[in-house]
Amino acid sequence: MFARVAGFAQRRRRLALTLWLAVLAAVWGAAALAGSDYRSDFSLPGTESQRAGDLLSEHGSDQGGDTVEIVLRGTHGLREAGTERRVEGMLKKAARVPKVAHVVSPYEEKSAISRDGRTGYATVVLTVPAAEMTKGDTEPLYDIAREIHGGGLQVELGGEAARTLSEESGGTAEGAGILAALVILVLMFGTVVAAGLPIVTAVFAVGSTVGVIVLLSHVFTLADFTPYVMMLVGLGVGIDYALLVLARYRGELVRGEAPERAATTALDAAGRTVFFAACTVVLALLGLVALGLGSLQGMALAVALTVLATMVAALTLLPALLGVFGPRLARHFTRREARRSDRRKAPRGTGWRRFADGVQRRPLPVLLVAVVALGALAVPALELRLGFADAGNDSAGTTSREAYDLLSEGFGPGFNGPLVVVADGGEGGARQAGAEAARVLGDTPGIAAAAPPVPTEDGAVATVVAFPASSPQDERTSDLVARLRGTVLPELAERTGADYLVGGSTAAAEDYAGKVADRMPVFFAIVVGLSLVLLAGVFRSLLIPLKAALLNMLSIGSALGAMKLVFQDGRFGMEAGPVEPWMPVMVFAIVFGLSMDYEIFLVSRIREEWVRTRDPVAAVREGLAHTGSVIVAAGAIMIVVFGAFMLSDDRVLQQLGFGMAVAICVDALLVRCVVVPAALRLMGRRAWWLPEPLERVLPRVELERH
Repeated sequence: MFARVAGFAQRRRRLALTLWLAVLAAVWGAAALAGSDYRSDFSLPGTESQRAGDLLSEHGSDQGGDTVEIVLRGTHGLREAGTERRVEGMLKKAARVPKVAHVVSPYEEKSAISRDGRTGYATVVLTVPAAEMTKGDTEPLYDIAREIHGGGLQVELGGEAARTLSEESGGTAEGAGILAALVILVLMFGTVVAAGLPIVTAVFAVGSTVGVIVLLSHVFTLADFTPYVMMLVGLGVGIDYALLVLARYRGELVRGEAPERAATTALDAAGRTVFFAACTVVLALLGLVALGLGSLQGMALAVALTVLATMVAALTLLPALLGVFGPRLARHFTRREARRSDRRKAPRGTGWRRFADGVQRRPLPVLLVAVVALGALAVPALELRLGFADAGNDSAGTTSREAYDLLSEGFGPGFNGPLVVVADGGEGGARQAGAEAARVLGDTPGIAAAAPPVPTEDGAVATVVAFPASSPQDERTSDLVARLRGTVLPELAERTGADYLVGGSTAAAEDYAGKVADRMPVFFAIVVGLSLVLLAGVFRSLLIPLKAALLNMLSIGSALGAMKLVFQDGRFGMEAGPVEPWMPVMVFAIVFGLSMDYEIFLVSRIREEWVRTRDPVAAVREGLAHTGSVIVAAGAIMIVVFGAFMLSDDRVLQQLGFGMAVAICVDALLVRCVVVPAALRLMGRRAWWLPEPLERVLPRVELERH
């Protein structure tokens, strides 16, 4: 099948290229007309914070409504007559901004101005959820607020909607990653034409898929950062897949094959590897659907679609491009090989053969040192703390970060993440139950203050807003939420007969992290189980799939441990804070799949040599000799593409890019090139053993033609 597809794409290359151009143009034309409708869904049915929010909505309370804070800081105080006139005039204008329901002045509520009178905030109540406020919606409000900035008065905009003002338009990280990948490819192939083909293939695939996702955002729930994650993964995977095919194509040309025949053979051999490697990534990503977590499901499906598109592009678009540039590449590669021969350089792979022999001479010490090093890096992952980034993690100087810091300074660090305690019913009614809750919460260690209860219009429910003494991301706040739910409020419920629920954004973040942690075992079992079955069918072995799964887990653990040190502990100048709750499962899904790519590419070549020679030592040596340089180059491309996203100001993209760059670095350079050869040497012939019952049940999958 792969040979037929490659042959057709080469013969009808103009048609293939035209179709890809037409798809790209049509998709983006439709996307430009329809626009995007990205939205996040962090609802968690069955959790306490979700029940609290639903209860408030059911009784018509606006306590769960989304707001923006206009934060004010006056050098001489906010109650000065001139300052008050300026503020009130600005608030009247702000109330007329589209998507603003009304504005509550700081002078209407005593608690809205700090004790020293210098810091205060106006509450802007929105008509839509903050997730639906675009940058264009928030900018007019910001411009109006900043009109009175200066003259001893500082004005900043706070809240989730205000964070959109610092969003990047994108392009810097992607451009840097592509440029670095191009440099690596030029060094590998010695020509810009050959280096450009994998990049063109990846860009077409990713560009088309992102356009499709823009359209699908009107149908499915997709978070606004989904396209960036798609580009991050798609560019790295797309370039890698095309590189595997192009490396095999070069080998066929050097052996004297005609360009058309070389492309067909390369797609028939490397194309199978690309196909099954993509299947492992998609299977791992689809495992995220089992978590049942709102927009995370949409993002997993979007990234899986991107991987499929890059695979299709490598099998159809790349052969068409090789049909156009094949003769030129054939002349270049054959001349380059002739010059190499004239200079009497050692045959390709000689260095890798020596390296493989060195590893296999002392396999046990090599394996132990490598595993201990990886284990040491993975240990910090055991203390990983999950939570959502808030404005306290935004870049210094952004208005949302300035507002966050002003509110923390004026009202205490917990003001940016209040807990909403909902009292339902009770022997003396909800108001009395709420008053009792306010009294108990005010005396609870870890709570700075608790506001009086606010009943709903029907009087059935009352809410008490409690301000922790610590910031929303502080571990002490997490402990406080657990203590309130575990002991403080249950004891109070026994006395009053009311039901108490802890809600609010801070409690919701805790619930989300807990939900992810609870469902991780099921997710891991699905992903690892499906991968074991696939690899057992491919390699006709029991030990190799088990070894691959264990080593992949070690690579991922190392990446999560490094993320904990950098982002949670704040090493290397990063802002300290929790790791996004969905980050470990997303890194696991993507990296587990990509690690299987390298495993399939390396071990399939080793198996090919094993089938030919039945010599386990020679099989490892020759397999690494033929694939080592390609694995290192592919890994380097992944590292620079993923690592480039550290240039982004978005903490989510920084975490994802860093985590995957570390995982690929460890996996490609240490695990595949060192640990796998040592492990296979220790296994010997047992590596290719498959019990008879499994031999009969498992389907036979051939990655290479023999």
